Amino acid sequence: MTPIRFENMARKFIVGGNWKMNCIKKEIDEIVAFLKDALFDPNVEIIVGVPSINLQYVKAILPSNVIISAQNCYKVPKGAFTGEISPAMLIDHGIPWVILGHSERRNVFGESDELVAEKVAHAVETGLKVIACIGEQLEERESGKTEEIVFRQVKAIADKIKCWDNIVIAYEPVWAIGTGRTATPQQAQEVHNKLRHWFQKNISPSVADSLRIMYGGSVTADNARDLAKEKDIDGFLVGGASLKKDFVKIVNAKQ
Repeated sequence: MTPIRFENMARKFIVGGNWKMNCIKKEIDEIVAFLKDALFDPNVEIIVGVPSINLQYVKAILPSNVIISAQNCYKVPKGAFTGEISPAMLIDHGIPWVILGHSERRNVFGESDELVAEKVAHAVETGLKVIACIGEQLEERESGKTEEIVFRQVKAIADKIKCWDNIVIAYEPVWAIGTGRTATPQQAQEVHNKLRHWFQKNISPSVADSLRIMYGGSVTADNARDLAKEKDIDGFLVGGASLKKDFVKIVNAKQ
């Protein structure tokens, strides 16, 4: 497939820090301190995904140029779902973003494409902005199934929603998450470009051109600048590195 060029300069670069199941208050205070001291590129949208128990604490102390996000929510507004939180609850507490479909939700907790899609649809309908994660595992990449997997995952979401305005896609090759391995900039760009081509063919050219596609998978201060040069990579979803001062360098990778 010949790569297609998409040149919409209106796609604002976006970097999300996914704290995962980390940080007690003392550690949060240390992270927020370096976030407050940082000189961030003003052209980058910065988000941090925080464990639900810490959302209110972090929201109250974050600098104004960093936006808070939840890491998960369920597919209905309320009910007998012990341990879950709903989009309505997040909005009620002033939380504007949520990360859904992360590889750990899919592969550790067994969330299906269908469930992820239902959660994305309900979150968007309720008024949240969503980072919707997709990506293939190592054996799927090695057997040449990358496109099949990521197209299947985005189609499940596309079948449930009508508007993409408040959705960002995060492509995260599972084999490169927390492993120290990372897709080369060329490998990441190839998948991002094919995803954009899929949206052009199956949704609309305008969505293909405007939709932001982040890369996630062992993004570091060392590789972020080269990844950010690729034309279809619109940002990063960062795991462990978001807990360290290197996160500032990743946010500023476009400078």
